[in-house]
Amino acid sequence: MASIESEANRTHYAAIAANAGKLTSPQAIIDHNDVHWTALTGEPRGVDYIEVDAGGVPAMWVVPKGADDERVLFYAHGGGFIGGSIYTHRKLVGHLAKAVGCRALAYNYPLAHQAKHPAQLEAAMAAWNWLVDQGFDPGRIVIAGDSCGAVLTYGVLQRLRAQGRPLPVATLIISGWFDMAMTAASYETNREKDPAFAREAVDWLAANFIGDADRRDPEVSPLYADLSGFPPVFLQAGADETLVDESRMFAERARQAGVETRLDVFDGMLHSFQMMAGRAPEADDAIGRFAAWVRPRLGLPDAADKVADNRAA
Repeated sequence: MASIESEANRTHYAAIAANAGKLTSPQAIIDHNDVHWTALTGEPRGVDYIEVDAGGVPAMWVVPKGADDERVLFYAHGGGFIGGSIYTHRKLVGHLAKAVGCRALAYNYPLAHQAKHPAQLEAAMAAWNWLVDQGFDPGRIVIAGDSCGAVLTYGVLQRLRAQGRPLPVATLIISGWFDMAMTAASYETNREKDPAFAREAVDWLAANFIGDADRRDPEVSPLYADLSGFPPVFLQAGADETLVDESRMFAERARQAGVETRLDVFDGMLHSFQMMAGRAPEADDAIGRFAAWVRPRLGLPDAADKVADNRAA
């Protein structure tokens, strides 16, 4: 049964649906997210935030106290390409980086009213190139994102592979948007449970992002990409969100391609419920699962072992 605290996420999406006709400009949507989406996340303590220019891309170092300096979480925020930023997501990324024990680099990209695809992927690649140019080893980088951040995450992976360049060591995805062709059955089976992401709404988001371009282009719909040779992936989704079957279909495609894959679906949860980190137990549990899975892939000790080592010292 969903916690009382987790209802804030459902209320947030219900408010977005109720206000859809009133948010009549791109800036109004951005402002609404800045105020209401950001408020869902509790403030992680002991985390510093440092804004940087990452190869011409606005970005933010998220640095927990005592974090490993050589390992990085490279993070693409969600928001349907109409909202979200390093500011709406800095606390979520802070919770995740703190749990893992490494620093993170979150980056911005143009929203759809500013530029259409592939401008967003080009910004992601510029930020990645800057990060590697700083001397960080891709074998010590985890690439991650939520919602539409999955599009950029797998766009970066596809371009790195095409260029014959080293790939990151692992991938973390929250409520991934994988299929702009919208073939998932959950658009119908969950349409009464999800107040915000009706098929019509997601169809509009896709058209707003790519116009009349091919919705099965692998760079905008990772479900249709060749996933062979990609790093292990841990996917999380809410059982009540209309996009949940996209994660299930993507997980199956990844396994068929030989990619080590884990998918956790959380009962009673909606899209990107991890944004309630620091406030809702389901979100904190999800963050903890990510951290426990990815730490050994980064060569970091298990969190319990780290605590024991600190006590011994």
